[in-house]
Amino acid sequence: MQSLPKEMSESDVFELFAIHSVVANAHDDEFSPEDLNTGGGNDLGIDGIAIIVNGVLVSSVEEAGDLLKINGFLDVRFIFIQAKSGSKFDSGEMAIFMDGVVEFFADTPTMPVNPDVVVARELMTWIYGNSVKFSRQKPVVEMHYVTTGSWKNDATLSAVASKRVETLDDTGLFSKTLFRPYGSDEIQACYQNTKNSITVEFNFVDKVTLPEIENVSVAYLGYLPIGEYTKLLTDSSGNIRKPLFYDNVRDFQGDNPVNSEMKETLGNFSGRQRFSILNNGVTVVARDLNTTGNKFSMSDYQIVNGCQTSHVLFESQSQLGPETNIPVKIVHTIDEDIISDIITATNRQTEITAEDLFAKASFQKKLEALYGAYPAKKKLYYERRSQQYSNVDGIEKVRIIDKKIQIRTFSAMFLDDAHRAARYYSDLRLQVESGKIFNDDHKLEPYYVSAFAHYKLEFLFRNNQIPVYYKPARYHLLMAARYLAGGADMPAIGANKMTAYANRIVERLWNDEEAVRLFKKALEIIDAVLDDGQKLTRDTVKTQAFTDSVKKATLAEMG
Repeated sequence: MQSLPKEMSESDVFELFAIHSVVANAHDDEFSPEDLNTGGGNDLGIDGIAIIVNGVLVSSVEEAGDLLKINGFLDVRFIFIQAKSGSKFDSGEMAIFMDGVVEFFADTPTMPVNPDVVVARELMTWIYGNSVKFSRQKPVVEMHYVTTGSWKNDATLSAVASKRVETLDDTGLFSKTLFRPYGSDEIQACYQNTKNSITVEFNFVDKVTLPEIENVSVAYLGYLPIGEYTKLLTDSSGNIRKPLFYDNVRDFQGDNPVNSEMKETLGNFSGRQRFSILNNGVTVVARDLNTTGNKFSMSDYQIVNGCQTSHVLFESQSQLGPETNIPVKIVHTIDEDIISDIITATNRQTEITAEDLFAKASFQKKLEALYGAYPAKKKLYYERRSQQYSNVDGIEKVRIIDKKIQIRTFSAMFLDDAHRAARYYSDLRLQVESGKIFNDDHKLEPYYVSAFAHYKLEFLFRNNQIPVYYKPARYHLLMAARYLAGGADMPAIGANKMTAYANRIVERLWNDEEAVRLFKKALEIIDAVLDDGQKLTRDTVKTQAFTDSVKKATLAEMG
C-alpha cells in the first residue's frame, strides 16, 4: 500500500485501503487507489469505481478505444466499492450504495454526480455503445461493501442486497451481478493476498524432462489437458491474467485470420482432438517451480510465447472438453539472459520485427540496474515483470515504476508527447516499435528522471502541496518542468551530453523545496494557457494544440 498524507481522516484512509485491497485482487498491475476514489459528495454513495477492459484498468474512453482497436473486442468488469470504518453493517448505508450503482447505469441519472463519477459514466456509456464488440459475454458488475465488523448473513441485510442484485439483473446489461460483503477478517485476508505473488498448482502428467541445460534448473516438454492449462491462465474469479503475457511481444490480436481459424478448429470435436498436433503450443518461463511427482507448484511465471493461443483457448473454454490438449514447454530458470533468448527465439517464429523484440533485450535490465543504483530517497524500482516486488517488504508502492508509467512519463517529458501520454498504448507502442523509446542507443538517465519527476509530482498531489485540480495535466506539467529545469536546448537522447542535461533536471527534483517551486511555476504556465473561464479537464489536455500551447508558453516564460 502506498504512503498516505498524515492529515487524512481515518475514514478517508480506510476508503483508500479498501479500494486498494479489492481492486488489487482483481487486477495485477500497479495502480493508485486515489485515482479510483470517487467519494466526497455527489458520489452516488460509491467510494471507488474501477473499470477493467480486456484485463487493463482504464479511466477514459480513449484508453478503452485503444484497447478495442488493438484487440478487436471488449471484455469488461465494473467494480464498485463502499467502505465504512464502523464496526457494523448498516442496511440503510448498504441500500444507498447499491441504489447508487443502479443509478450509475441509468440512462439519465436523477441524482447529481461529481466529476469523477461523470467520467466513469462516460466510459460506461461508450462501452455499451460498442456492445456489438462484447467478446465472450456482457460485462460483469461487482459490488464490494467493506466494514470493520463481521458479516453474519443477517436476513434483513441479505434481503437488501438480493433486491438490488435482482434489480441490476433485470436490466439485462450484465452477464453476472455480484455482491460481496467484507468484515474485518475478509478485508485483511484480501489485503494479504495482494502481497503474495501468483502461485498456481496443476497436474502435468504427460511430459518428458529435457536433458540438462546450463543455467536452467529443469525443463519439461509435454501437453496439458485444457482443464489443467486453464489453471495457469485464470485468476480466482475466472478472468484471464493479463500480466502473464507482459514478456510476450504481441498483445492479443482478436479475431484476425489466424485466430479465427484456431477458433474454428476448436469448434468441432475432431478439431479439438487434433489441436495438440496442429498448434505450436505455448512456452512458460517460471522463476520458481516445485514438483512432487506430477503435481507442479509454480509462481513468478510468464507465458512468453502463446499469447494468441492462450486467449483463443480462454475465449472458447465453454465448448472445450477433455479431448483438448495443449502442447506446453515449461522452463525453470532465473537466468535473465536465457529468458531473453527464449523470448527472442520463440517469437521469431512469427512475423515480428527486430524492433518488436528489442524492448525485451538488455535495455530493460540496464534500466532496472540504474534505478537500483540510487540511494535512499532517490531510489525507485523499475518493474520489468508484473508483481516483481509484490512480496518484497519495505518498498513503497509509489516508488515502483512499471513499463506503462515509464513509457508515458518518458514520452511526455522528453518527446513532447504529453497529450498522447494519458492514452493506453495505441500511439505510444508505435514509439517503442520505431525505436523512439527503449532504444539501445539511448542514455538511461532520462528514463529515470522522467520516472522520478512522476513520483515527485504524485507525492505533491497526495500531500496537497499541489491542487489535485491539475491532475488532468500531469503529463504537461512533466513536459514544462523539463524545459524549466533543463533548458530548451535538449541534446539528443543518445548523446553523451544528455547525461549532464538529465542530471541537471533531477538535481532540482531531489531538492524538495526546489521541486515545489518548479512544479508551481509549471502550474502558472497551465493557467496562462487556459482561456478565460476554461476549466482544466481530461478533454482539455488531449489535443496536440494544448501541448503546443503549453510548450510555447513555457519557452516564453524562459525568455
